[in-house]
Amino acid sequence: MITPHINAKKNDFSHRMIMSGDPRRVRYIAENFLERALQVTNVRNMLGYTGYYKNTLVSIMSHGMGIPSASIYVEELIKFYNVTKIIRVGTCGTMQQKIPLKAIIIAMGACTDSSFNRMKFENYDFSAIADFQLLSNVKNCADDMNMQVNIGNFFTTDVFYTRNKVLYNLLNRYNILGVDMETAGIYSIAAEYNIQALSLCFVSDHITLKQNLTSQERESTFHNMIQLALNTLIL
Repeated sequence: MITPHINAKKNDFSHRMIMSGDPRRVRYIAENFLERALQVTNVRNMLGYTGYYKNTLVSIMSHGMGIPSASIYVEELIKFYNVTKIIRVGTCGTMQQKIPLKAIIIAMGACTDSSFNRMKFENYDFSAIADFQLLSNVKNCADDMNMQVNIGNFFTTDVFYTRNKVLYNLLNRYNILGVDMETAGIYSIAAEYNIQALSLCFVSDHITLKQNLTSQERESTFHNMIQLALNTLIL
């Protein structure tokens, strides 16, 4: 066991990695998109698989909820398993009237209320941005697949249940497209270790309109986004 959180062997992971918060999503991706998929880690039920997508070796790994959880798995995958390309696929909320439920949003950058990046960046502000090559590739893949995507800024929060109406208005005014709990942290770790990272999310909650998907819908309605992420990952 190489780390306290991952019991995969040294070469069990591909350097190409899809990550998602929910282990059930990870299992779904492995079972429905990969060929010859093998489960390589299961510590704390945070599942990881490696298999083939279009004859290219890729891995899928869950990262849990929030920056603290995601940061553990991202850093360990980079430092101990030589992962160099990470695409997060997950869910997000939105306050933008123009963006409906189930829309796909690609995080070009991510603001945050978390102190995680400031602690790592000597209390300075860190601009958490996606890798440009992955961002360019995912847009090209989306065009090739005739898939509508939204690209823009995210807000990564530590507080899921908030009633801060001032914050809602601020995010709306600054055209923040999506709200999640991981992207800003993943982007800063990727920058620190000079690897590629990109975050794709589908809208599961419309904060302004008070609409949301059921847990079953969240698990089953992200098929197109997964295919987009995998097509981008293997370029």
